Amino acid sequence: MTSATITPRPPGPAAAPGPPSRGRPRPRYGAIAAIALWAAVIVAGYRLGYALYSRDFRVHIGNAPLVGSQDIRASWRLSGAVVLAALALAYAPAVAARARWGVLLVAGWATGAAWAVLLAAGDGWSALPAPLQSRYEYLAGLPRARAAADGDGGFLRSFVDVLPSYPTHVKGHPPGFLLLLGWLDDLGLGGATVATVLVVAAGALAAPAALVALRAVADEAAARRAAPFLVFNPGAVWLATSADALFLGVSACGVALMAMAVTAADVRRRAATALAGGLVLGVALHLSYGIAPLGLLVLALLIWRRAALVGALAAAGLVIVVAAFSAAGFFWPDGLSATRDLYHAGVASRRPYADFLVINLGAFFIAIGPAVVAGIMRLRDRRIWLLAGGGLAAVAVAQLSGLSRGETERIWLPFTPWLLVVTAALGASRKWLALQLLLALVVQATVRSPW
Repeated sequence: MTSATITPRPPGPAAAPGPPSRGRPRPRYGAIAAIALWAAVIVAGYRLGYALYSRDFRVHIGNAPLVGSQDIRASWRLSGAVVLAALALAYAPAVAARARWGVLLVAGWATGAAWAVLLAAGDGWSALPAPLQSRYEYLAGLPRARAAADGDGGFLRSFVDVLPSYPTHVKGHPPGFLLLLGWLDDLGLGGATVATVLVVAAGALAAPAALVALRAVADEAAARRAAPFLVFNPGAVWLATSADALFLGVSACGVALMAMAVTAADVRRRAATALAGGLVLGVALHLSYGIAPLGLLVLALLIWRRAALVGALAAAGLVIVVAAFSAAGFFWPDGLSATRDLYHAGVASRRPYADFLVINLGAFFIAIGPAVVAGIMRLRDRRIWLLAGGGLAAVAVAQLSGLSRGETERIWLPFTPWLLVVTAALGASRKWLALQLLLALVVQATVRSPW
């Protein structure tokens, strides 16, 4: 038997590192490229939007690519959000890595709600319910809905026929949210305060729902890495109190249920979760027509696992909701057609399709932040790409449809979680998290938004 001896390396200078891999950019240059690309889209959206607004203020893109106006108003009122941002930067990655899974989900929901509320409180606590009290919003449509309900046709049966008489945001959506507000009012829970709590609480569900979906499709480690970015995302500026936050939360829960269904090992659990997912997504469709493109993400999940039975049960759940609304008098395709006609005859007629392909992305890029672009550039996990690719496909369909011309900082909120999942590729990067936090604070302190 022979033995080999290992000759120790003589002391001397360390070997020079080899050349960088040509297949992947160095992290520093990749970060610069991500920020540059993100900023370029926003600048392009600004230039096009500014030119349009200069010619015709009725395009209502006063702070292109965002809706609103530039108004620097940093004050002590934003201190709560600043403190929470500092705590998030210091502790969120560690908490996300070590907390028990159930605790992480509850903490993600509560902290996400607090982040949105503290950002909005930068304009004073009265700013929280203010957007929902606008004459363009749902609460302003309740008297008209009451009158329709007392008439011969009823609220749902007459909804499409009298759609032009409703406030702007009611015109642009199915009757689901207005119906919910009416029920709450009947229970003695009407008004802006309850609506505000409902919107914020529902919108904050998006982060834990996306974590559940990411864990089911990829793994728990990926979900934990993405958790701080999902909770502390720049789009939280519009979470309190845009009704789109409610649509975000409900649709995210529906997609999460579908992700759990296609990956469940137990047949009964798979069937029950698929049916529940279909029901929730059916409800989401009757809250916002803009939820429909997320069907591409659900379809990707079904094809990935070849889950025909899951798809059939989910479709059954969705059909139940559609049939219930149809029996009550509201047929979803008719509502979409009427809304499309009103939209194209209204503000969309002043918003050029081609220009808003860029302006839309500029506003949306502000809502998701530069970390998403960096995550996309670094992402190699095909499982996460399944969710992110579905999210990108949904954005593409919404973009090309022409039904979203501006205001995508809030209208496309339901797509944001499925792009933010790519931040799992950034690891526990505090630098990228700091950029996301700073962006939210800057937008809140410098942009006066109607939502």
